[in-house]
Amino acid sequence: MITFKKSFKNIEDQNKYNAYLNDHVNIIGEIVEGEADYLDNLGWFSVDKWANEGFLSQFKALATEIREKADVFILIGVGGSNNAARSVIEALQVDGPEIIYSGNTLSPHQFNKVLAQLEGKSVYMNCIAKNFETLEPGSSFRVLRQYIINQYGEEEAAKRIIATGSRNSSLEQLCKDNGYTFLEFPEDVGGRFTSMTSVGLLPMAVAGLDIDAMVSGARDMQQQLHNDKTIDNQAYRYASYRNFEYENGYKVEMLASFEPQFRWFNKWWLQLFGESEGKDSKGILPTYAEYSEDLHAIGQFIQDGSPIVFETFIDVKKANASLVVKSDDKKDYFDYLDGKDFWQINKIAFEATFAAHSEKLPCAMIEVDEIDAYNFGQLFYFFQFACYLSCTLMGVNPFNQPGVEAYKQLMFTSLKK
Repeated sequence: MITFKKSFKNIEDQNKYNAYLNDHVNIIGEIVEGEADYLDNLGWFSVDKWANEGFLSQFKALATEIREKADVFILIGVGGSNNAARSVIEALQVDGPEIIYSGNTLSPHQFNKVLAQLEGKSVYMNCIAKNFETLEPGSSFRVLRQYIINQYGEEEAAKRIIATGSRNSSLEQLCKDNGYTFLEFPEDVGGRFTSMTSVGLLPMAVAGLDIDAMVSGARDMQQQLHNDKTIDNQAYRYASYRNFEYENGYKVEMLASFEPQFRWFNKWWLQLFGESEGKDSKGILPTYAEYSEDLHAIGQFIQDGSPIVFETFIDVKKANASLVVKSDDKKDYFDYLDGKDFWQINKIAFEATFAAHSEKLPCAMIEVDEIDAYNFGQLFYFFQFACYLSCTLMGVNPFNQPGVEAYKQLMFTSLKK
């Protein structure tokens, strides 16, 4: 299970954090019992609502068909419509069709690159758009839909095109008119909370990932966090740490790990907290680092720069691979590594970094057992629940994103929509 640990420079700091925990712990019960103001956004709160056995069977059956026939699976979506799936696919996929991402840019260079990757391959596509007015996925869907129709004809193309959107939307009507497979994007789940719904689970299944294990991990985490209404609740401890440091003047949180498999998970986390908290002139700016590479980029600022950052590390207990350094007869002055496993070397680098950074700035770690589907399910639910808690402590609505609409209105005006 996931464990949260915070470092302390002194006993006074520890006592203040413990006092903060005790002063606000009642919010766990308030959230678990249900808040009337947010009921329309809590479809993710119970994992089984949108990831029960019936839905899982549907996703797996469709994924099996795609895996048997596709060389390439295009995942069209932006933000919450693809971040969760991409974070796990990029970390864990070992077989199945190539996953190509689109709908997240308006760059003609990238469009042409995607089209070139499709030549001579069997192509299936899923367009995910809760609001089918968003320009990036909508324009990508048009371009790539036209490509598939030109390659296969209308009848065969209809078998290869899937869309995931809101009921009674223009996207659903488009699917009905043309015979495309339509999946429901839950109306009561915002995009950044959709990891355990059709939005995340179908693409994960197409990539050959164990979505049963993923959902099991999320469900177990839900049970753990809902049942523990004390200061020992691990998500509450993390959310409190964030707000405790925010109130102490630290405005930037850096999520860091020594495992590149978390590269795209970092981006999912960034959207989750950035879009949920950044409003009403409040919020912690989320950013991330991929160590050890970024120690040679941002490490200097962390160690000696202005004191605005606090750091949260993700640490993995069980080795995900092994590679032992062998000795040779070349004098390269790295003999001290002989016989050591890179898992061990990487872990020592993490421990040294955590110790050094803890001397300079607030640091904590989130420990996970291993990198697999079950633990990704745990991480998704842990951070979603913690984000809800953190926003409540901060006094902002976790589920709206009014600021996102500002650029859209100006853009649509210029495009004469």
